[in-house]
Amino acid sequence: MSETSVFQDLSAFVAVPRVASLALSADGTRLVAAVQTLSGDGTRFVSGLWELDPAGEREARRLTRSVKGESAPAFGPDGTLFFLSGRAENDPGVTQDGADEGATLWALPERGEAALVAQHPGGIDGFTVARGTGALAYTGGLADGAADAEAYGKLRRARKEAKVTAILYEAGPTRMWDHDLGPEEPHTLVRPADGGPVVDAGGQGVGLEHAAEAAFSPDGDRVAYVRFTAGRVPAENRTSVVVADAATGAELRLVDRLGHLYESAAFTADGTALVCGRMRYPTYETSGDLTLVRIDLAGGQESDLLPGFDNWPGETLLSPVDDTLWFTADEQGHAPVFRRDPDGTVTRLTASGAHSALQVAPDGRTLYALRHAVDSPPRPVRLDAAAPDQEPAPLPAPGGIGALPGTLTEVRAEGDDGFPLRGWLVLPEGARAEQPAPLLVTVHGGPQGSWNGWTWRWNPWPFAARGYAVLLPDPALSTGYGQRNHERGWGQWGGRPYDDVMALTDATEARPDIDAERTALAGGSYGGYLANRTATRTDRFRAIVSHAGVWDLRTFQGDTDAPWYFQTIFGDPLARPERYEADNPYPDAEAIRTPMLVIHGARDYRVPVAQGAALFQDLQRRQVPATYLYFPDENHWILTPNHARVWYGTFLNFLDHHVRGERWQRPELL
Repeated sequence: MSETSVFQDLSAFVAVPRVASLALSADGTRLVAAVQTLSGDGTRFVSGLWELDPAGEREARRLTRSVKGESAPAFGPDGTLFFLSGRAENDPGVTQDGADEGATLWALPERGEAALVAQHPGGIDGFTVARGTGALAYTGGLADGAADAEAYGKLRRARKEAKVTAILYEAGPTRMWDHDLGPEEPHTLVRPADGGPVVDAGGQGVGLEHAAEAAFSPDGDRVAYVRFTAGRVPAENRTSVVVADAATGAELRLVDRLGHLYESAAFTADGTALVCGRMRYPTYETSGDLTLVRIDLAGGQESDLLPGFDNWPGETLLSPVDDTLWFTADEQGHAPVFRRDPDGTVTRLTASGAHSALQVAPDGRTLYALRHAVDSPPRPVRLDAAAPDQEPAPLPAPGGIGALPGTLTEVRAEGDDGFPLRGWLVLPEGARAEQPAPLLVTVHGGPQGSWNGWTWRWNPWPFAARGYAVLLPDPALSTGYGQRNHERGWGQWGGRPYDDVMALTDATEARPDIDAERTALAGGSYGGYLANRTATRTDRFRAIVSHAGVWDLRTFQGDTDAPWYFQTIFGDPLARPERYEADNPYPDAEAIRTPMLVIHGARDYRVPVAQGAALFQDLQRRQVPATYLYFPDENHWILTPNHARVWYGTFLNFLDHHVRGERWQRPELL
């Protein structure tokens, strides 16, 4: 292993540039990526824009360099590059009353300096450019009694001056992930190409996980977006698709079905229909299911575009010339790109890796994407838009990790019901029968998710650099293994998924290059829950790490930011307590003997911090060796660079102490 490996030096690891998104110009000649790098003082990540060569011949060239950074690039039809930034405007006269924080929208011509084109009180959350006209649709907040940006800016300023932060809710959720919802409602606002008055195309509701970006029809006359609609708890909250007149804001069509969630609406090339993701809402008895649907705008009919396709589609991209579309979907530890032809034929275009940020050339013959894998960070690539199971061509871009401190292979096993199980196994350099490696088993979150790509937050390679093998299992409820894998684990969070993880662990420990006597288990979010449940069910591990894990299902259900969703899965805790009793770790606390590291952020609203604090207290009461790593200003994820270093350092040192028997060392900066 190279002495200069970034995985041996946590400071070097968090400093690796991270390619995050792509944008292709309307004529297909320019490709721009947003790339995150460390700030000058090393305390935060800053996104900047880089121009890449679509042909893959020239090195990448940096376009922007502001202190605040730039993100979300998108091209206008004339080649203008639009982006979001928190940078300041030189002319104070341009600033609207109340537009005092948040991202603003900028335009960078092919030659010249960037200019501010739109801002909104509280900031702009996302935007879209009309392919044909250059009109802009962006998301900004408005509130009752403040019908436009000027009035809303005055209301924000009045609340700030009065030091009023109270929010009055009358329906729906109140918070999401790491922030409170309201008092404003996100609205879709249209800025005409001629610079005329901004048009309010309607509210998106209060409750979306991410502010919806609108889609323009090809002629620019209509916009479509997703709206959250609050209903009776637990099963009637839903998302709808709104189509509005871009010139007047008048609502033209509403697609709304009880028991369904719609997402990511986009117009077809001829503008006669929408394509969007549609999830059938789960019930107590059945898991949800996700597909792509076509909605005819004349009659409102919906048709399933992927009948018989057994996995859940992810990101979707529509052809600008016909009814072809491309989408990604988890599949057996990968996330390939698939092509759906107008006749319904589905072709897999890539056999390995995970893909995102899809872009298509104007003639529909070439795709661009970010490709990543468990052993490779995101990198821009070029693909033939029709060739099956191809190897994409990489494009020069910032970043690079050098040699990996080990190798990647697969582990397979069988579930108790005969279902085929699999997972990735990272082996450190030098692992062999004569020198077996200690093992770390890491359980992913979700639980609807998969270990199929690169992650900066739960990356296995720093552990491999320290000499650990890392098992990345995909148990029941994981995506990419068909609907049956959801159904076989539905309603039993701590049952069959636990059994599957143990089966894959058994298969891994049977390898001669693995030291079965020195193993640990860890997980985050749902994986943190399963780590807690594992601690109450077995003593086989020398150490367990629980990050943002549920400890008491009953108290969690009432305190999480999405209680209606979890009540759909587990039922009313008073009327149907069976699943809480079967899957709850807390009542079995007396059984825990394994040393535990508990990690939690105070701003975590999905799994509130009381879950981690209570677990730590219960471990101390029972004199179980326990360590609590608490982040007062982080959320469900640990996002800032130095906190990431602390997270990895504490995690690794905890394993070294309890798995290898080494002396405990407090990590740097603690």
